[in-house]
Amino acid sequence: MYAQFFGTFLLSHNIVTKDQLLSALGKKSSQHMKLGTLAIMKGYMTANEVDNVIISQTHNDCRFGDLAVREGYLTQEQVDELVKTQYPDFLLLGQTLVEEGYINNAQLETLITDYESENEITDLDYCNEKQDDLDRILANFFHTTDVAADEYNTSYMRLLFNDLTRFIGNDFTPLCFNPCKEYPVNYCVSQTIHGDLSAKVYLDMPETTCISFASRYVNEEFTEFDEYVQASLEDFLNLHNGLYNVNISNTLGKELTLEAPEVVSDELIELSGSSYLLQVMYPFGVINFIFELKK
Repeated sequence: MYAQFFGTFLLSHNIVTKDQLLSALGKKSSQHMKLGTLAIMKGYMTANEVDNVIISQTHNDCRFGDLAVREGYLTQEQVDELVKTQYPDFLLLGQTLVEEGYINNAQLETLITDYESENEITDLDYCNEKQDDLDRILANFFHTTDVAADEYNTSYMRLLFNDLTRFIGNDFTPLCFNPCKEYPVNYCVSQTIHGDLSAKVYLDMPETTCISFASRYVNEEFTEFDEYVQASLEDFLNLHNGLYNVNISNTLGKELTLEAPEVVSDELIELSGSSYLLQVMYPFGVINFIFELKK
């Protein structure tokens, strides 16, 4: 999830626009990691040195690594190491933003450092995202609210982003997680959780977004907003919350219960207690989760 939250980081610091980020997310999967980007990440080359080699490539029919060694920027041993380096997904997103002209290599160099520093990400295992690193990112995500970054809340959000990745796709960026007192409904389903974590969870999106969401979820192309699309939203919410209940039972030994999902008929939801809106941006639209926490 490093790439998804790197997008959140970029948006929160006004580095790119939502449209620019969406464009890069859509093209990232077709990109191949470049040696120069890896050299910046590892601190073997500066952005300026990488740019110099790229310029030299326009006059020489040579590979980046060969030119970097010739210019004295890298040793052959470093080139061999970089070729085998595992890299985090957010680095490929950063490279795509450079390729699209939205940022340059100098900005990417600074952004990598700032992103890791802000989220206390050190000694990254680029093959496997560390839960501790992800939990720190999630804790930062809660900072605009009074939501405690405890095991209940962190586990819920961690699973939610994993389920979105697994069932809908990884080309998303969380936009915000802010307090919410009322919410105007598009098409909305809800489900109530009872137990030590007592909450009502809403999933809302416009009908056109519902169609794309359901198409991805069941891997079938829907063209109209019908009962199958509606049922897909209910099924996703029920599946996610059910998996969460199992996780809490296994990790904390606490039993939570679920009511059946239901369609929200109100045009405006009046929220009580501590309630929060999470918006998640996909190329096909924004999906909205509202969490109404009960005492």
